[in-house]
Amino acid sequence: MLRFEVSVEDLLRSRFALSPAMALCFLLRSLAGQDRPLPRAWATRLMPAFERLRRETELNAVLALHTPHSGPNFVAPPPRGLNQTWADDLAMIRTTPLEAARHEIATNATGPSARDPRVRTVLDATDAVSRIAGAMDHAWHELLAPDWPQLRAICERDVVHRVGVIGEHGWITAIESLHPSIAWQAGGIEIGHFPQVGTVRLVGDGLLLIPSVFVANIAAHLEDPWPRTLVYRARGTAGLWGEQETVPQPDALAALIGRSRARLLLALDGPASTSHLARSLAMAPGAVGDHLAILRGAGLLVRARSGRSVLYRRTPLGEALVGGSG
Repeated sequence: MLRFEVSVEDLLRSRFALSPAMALCFLLRSLAGQDRPLPRAWATRLMPAFERLRRETELNAVLALHTPHSGPNFVAPPPRGLNQTWADDLAMIRTTPLEAARHEIATNATGPSARDPRVRTVLDATDAVSRIAGAMDHAWHELLAPDWPQLRAICERDVVHRVGVIGEHGWITAIESLHPSIAWQAGGIEIGHFPQVGTVRLVGDGLLLIPSVFVANIAAHLEDPWPRTLVYRARGTAGLWGEQETVPQPDALAALIGRSRARLLLALDGPASTSHLARSLAMAPGAVGDHLAILRGAGLLVRARSGRSVLYRRTPLGEALVGGSG
């Protein structure tokens, strides 16, 4: 079991962030068979480009730095907040001092793949940081960038939901909702059935909380330069990995507000943007925007900005209307 000793000050300083670089590392490990398998459709779509990048770029040197459940810090620098972009991460990776990178390379690149002559040439080079960053940049643009807007929207929706839980029920409820293995016990956060064991003291700097569509359960960052961090599975990930979710359309609710508006109201079991709703319900974005404006004007929805997105969620009146439609 892993335990975080947490004070009230720690909770007040806790915050959410997004990490494109961490998402890329999770994806690369999955494609290399080192981590949670991707859904078959994703693997089939991405594997040809992944294998080509391994042949044509220095991606194998990046992969050699990763073990099944960890990797060096410099390839996934700590994010500053919810507006973090891949460009931000790449700039931070490129500024890694060579001595620091070599220390992490020596610690992490210990498997058979690190002894490949081509890989070793990259890892031992004086421009190793630049070459590793370049390979990751190629991988980002070919493997993850096309899907990142959708994946980012899922994570942003999750953060809006968690902030709502904090506002209504407090931090303890929000922390316990991250995963069934997390519990608040005697002034601390305990994670059962966790690979790492021990007690971590936050000493007033709070927790960094990162939603992810790739992490299977819960992960933790406990080493500098990262703040103490929990990476958890974002709400909506199951629907992304599985078959397209269907939304019920109760006749009574549809008769009251119209079938399209009923579908939208029912789909908002968590905060969502216009574009996400349009994709998931196969509706035109313009029509979705018009219906959302009407539902908001009727007091059934509110909206809030999260990063670059505007997310909608049901009001208590909207919840009551949905609750009475079954």
